[in-house]
Amino acid sequence: MIDWLPDDDDGSLPFPPLERALGPDSEAPGLLCAGGRLTIARLRQAYRRGIFPWYSRGEPILWWCTAPRMVLKTADFRLHRSLRKTIRRFGATPGCEIRIDSAFDRVIAHCAGVLREGQAGTWIVPELMRAYRQWHAAGEVHSFETWIDGELVGGLYGVAIGRMFFGESMFSHRSDASKIALAALVAFCRREGIDWIDCQQQTRHLASMGAAPVAREAFSAHLDRVTGLPSPRRWTYDADLWRQLSLHGDQDAETDPPTTRPPEPPA
Repeated sequence: MIDWLPDDDDGSLPFPPLERALGPDSEAPGLLCAGGRLTIARLRQAYRRGIFPWYSRGEPILWWCTAPRMVLKTADFRLHRSLRKTIRRFGATPGCEIRIDSAFDRVIAHCAGVLREGQAGTWIVPELMRAYRQWHAAGEVHSFETWIDGELVGGLYGVAIGRMFFGESMFSHRSDASKIALAALVAFCRREGIDWIDCQQQTRHLASMGAAPVAREAFSAHLDRVTGLPSPRRWTYDADLWRQLSLHGDQDAETDPPTTRPPEPPA
């Protein structure tokens, strides 16, 4: 059995202890509780503890705390040779640019429309979209966007609390457009002292770019250290940020590391 949050939830009630999340042998590993409302206060409380909402249309709000947690440590970001060349070409081509928060509504709408392997529909339901748009207006949800000749061709969005970034979802309408946005996020995080990007659950794609599982206890301890720190003041992207990446380096990883793959994650 899992706990239920009241329908009139205002975000003041605490979440159940993380240890009560369903275990790996259950039908829903990581499920902690259900119900409540998607208020900014409730969402902020959830993310500070490593909890996130993930559910489909027609279901109650389901709150998850997966273990282990997939994390991309920005120092471990793996820039493959092909992507390194793509980014160099992108940065040198007029009309190609990275923007932050210039088209958030369009980014989350595109993410909601992506067909994902093993999923019949989207988890980015209208109620969740409204909540994250409000949270974006409050300044804690951000989009990283890949633009070519004035066209939005890829991007991602996520939650930023203190010196922690929680990745949510990404989309790509051109080859490597979402990977370019992810690389831009890593470069931004390196400059701003954000060492970890939460990826929520394990996928082969994220593992190939350097993400790795982290135990729940270590993840919670990291959140305790960094979510209370001051958040970055300036959410803009300039070409100099590419210097945070080794765009002219020689070390390349051309094969994906082995990884187990659970059900498709929400990010």
